[in-house]
Amino acid sequence: MHASQIPEDLLVKLLKGWNFLYKRGFIEGFGHISVRIPDSDLCLIARHSLGPIAHSEDFLLVNLDARLVSGNGNIPSESPIHLEIYKSRPDVSSVVHYHGLYSTAFTTSVHTLQPIHLMGTLFHDGIPVYPDPRLINNQVRGSALATTLGTHRAVLMYGHGAAITGSTIEEAVSGTFLFEENARRAAISASMGSPQWLDSNIASAAGEELLHSRGPFRRVWALVESDYTEKLSAENTSSI
Repeated sequence: MHASQIPEDLLVKLLKGWNFLYKRGFIEGFGHISVRIPDSDLCLIARHSLGPIAHSEDFLLVNLDARLVSGNGNIPSESPIHLEIYKSRPDVSSVVHYHGLYSTAFTTSVHTLQPIHLMGTLFHDGIPVYPDPRLINNQVRGSALATTLGTHRAVLMYGHGAAITGSTIEEAVSGTFLFEENARRAAISASMGSPQWLDSNIASAAGEELLHSRGPFRRVWALVESDYTEKLSAENTSSI
């Protein structure tokens, strides 16, 4: 596949998602986002050391064996997070890896992160923890992470970060926002004493209802669109 054949809509969504995640403090120099190219063994992934200002050419086209197909820049060292999840999960089309302050704290706490807020019920089926804090910088570790993730929507990495999956870019980015929001509320509750986690049956019913409606993803993506419009407006104003 030539760079000119990359679906333009995927590139635009990656730019919007990246802008949102960086502006909202999810990336801050560490982390990346990717999307699978439909009907192929290729994906687009943010290049290594990408800052807050991103352009289409900052997303590299790579195959699932971590070979650069097109683009300029270095593939992130932790690309196996994305590639091995894609190999094991054909239902996943986008992955976000980030180092969430609140969510990661639960990997080194006596508490196990669970749904404590309505939007957290999106992750009602469990949030497994990969036990190794080292970089996921090779196929073996990436495969082990994907195994830990299993059929879940998200996986935490002990003392490291998280990987959030989605069937679309919108779902992965929105899921990241809602995942960390649940963790933030849980951390506040834990600081007050024993957190009162949502009943598992209620969480399951609520989560399935939200997944069916897709409402949370649409609402967060509206914020993504708003942030991107604001960014473009600021750029146009500064160029006058």
